[in-house]
Amino acid sequence: MLDDRLRAVCDLQVASVREECGRHEYDGQVQDLSDAGVAAALARVGVGARRPDPLLEAHLVAFEDAARVRFGELRTHHINPILHINNLDVSCYDRPYAPLPRRREARRRHLAAWPDAVDAAVATLDAVPAPIAAALLPVARGLGAELTAGDPTEAAALAALGRFEAHLDRCARDGDPNPALGPAALAAAMGAGEALVPDLGALAAAADRERARLRGELTAACAVLDPGRPARAVVAELQRDCPTQYDDLSKWTAELVDELTAYSRAHDLVPHLDGELRIGPPPASREWALAMMIWSAPDEPDGPSWYWITAPNASWDAEDLEAWASVFCRTTLPSITAHEVVPGHFAHARSLRHVEAPERRVLLSPTFIEGWAHYAEELLVDLGFRESDPRFRIGVYIEALVRITRLSAAVGLHTGAMTLDDATELFRADALLSTPTAASEARRGLFEPNYGRYAWGKLAIRDVAAKARAAWGEQFTLGRLHRELLALGSPPLGLLEAGLGLR
Repeated sequence: MLDDRLRAVCDLQVASVREECGRHEYDGQVQDLSDAGVAAALARVGVGARRPDPLLEAHLVAFEDAARVRFGELRTHHINPILHINNLDVSCYDRPYAPLPRRREARRRHLAAWPDAVDAAVATLDAVPAPIAAALLPVARGLGAELTAGDPTEAAALAALGRFEAHLDRCARDGDPNPALGPAALAAAMGAGEALVPDLGALAAAADRERARLRGELTAACAVLDPGRPARAVVAELQRDCPTQYDDLSKWTAELVDELTAYSRAHDLVPHLDGELRIGPPPASREWALAMMIWSAPDEPDGPSWYWITAPNASWDAEDLEAWASVFCRTTLPSITAHEVVPGHFAHARSLRHVEAPERRVLLSPTFIEGWAHYAEELLVDLGFRESDPRFRIGVYIEALVRITRLSAAVGLHTGAMTLDDATELFRADALLSTPTAASEARRGLFEPNYGRYAWGKLAIRDVAAKARAAWGEQFTLGRLHRELLALGSPPLGLLEAGLGLR
């Protein structure tokens, strides 16, 4: 049971606690994102008794503060349609967490609420910058991909979705062309839920150092594989080597999962490696994410988790096909699978099921979630996984360079230190992306200022790991570190040291 204080926070993040945490009392519901609904929900935040455990109290306070920042200070529900898109999404009922009739009925009730939810979205989304609207319009269209006008409830939902798409189209034409937040708002957005406010200057400097380190590592690994050729040429050739048939890709991915699981068990990397994992294509509404883990959530009966891998679509343009090939090439898919499955998201989710405190089961830091999975990739390099094949290292460094460049770009774009052209060139030069893909990554930083969370989370976990190694001395092992970290659930970054007893 969730008490009123914890429930108030969950009421402000309905879509995520339903799917990621398994709070299925929210099935069939949409969050009220109107101004009146948000104000009423915010008024309930923070009302109730303090937790006797100071760490749990700090964890809860971090998420209460985050709700106030996102909906009060930043008014994200007025600016970013992704909140409303996630609110409408019914793909959460595709996963078999409950009997099919129950999930079908929840989906029907959810769709029946679309017309009112869309009316609220159209009224509320009055400050959407044009680049955000343009980027999210295709995602919104995907929400209706599996609906049919032959069913009355779905027909009404499709009509409502049409009104939502028309509003986003207007915003894409008429909205502010500059979506930059400014440094104070960026720091607030990044720190929401993390029990800290980042020092953007220090973070940008750390990102520059890390990017230089990774470029050196990538250059060295490419030289082992193909001496004398520039790293960019080696990477470009490797990214063209990908399976040509989806069935071959699925089979190869399953073999990778088995290999990574066996290695993680042998090296005691994560405490819980059980549960069922299935590999397959996502529903149409999630095809925008080429690879994604949808886990069996901690507060629902145990069931299959899904590693969704998107198949290429005949309607895709050359840029989309290039992105698909680069993700699923034989060089990068191993590191992506380590991120999504083991020792990354799937392994993390299995540990979440063993966490007892409800605060830690339902209040999950996205920066820790992504940081943990990103940390896990390079950890395998450090331990010597596939040591004789430099392609694994190359794949890890390729992914890491994109993610650390996202952090630099987000800070630069939203503080005014970089133009869009500057950020594009940074992705092209340092992350070795083609010009169209580099431009796409740079634009994403304008409408998703938190997309540096992968690298920020990784850096924070590496930092606290170094402090634990120094403090614990001979008692330090990776197994102990990872067990104690994952026992905290998905903690705010600002609580990592206290959670490990380091302060």
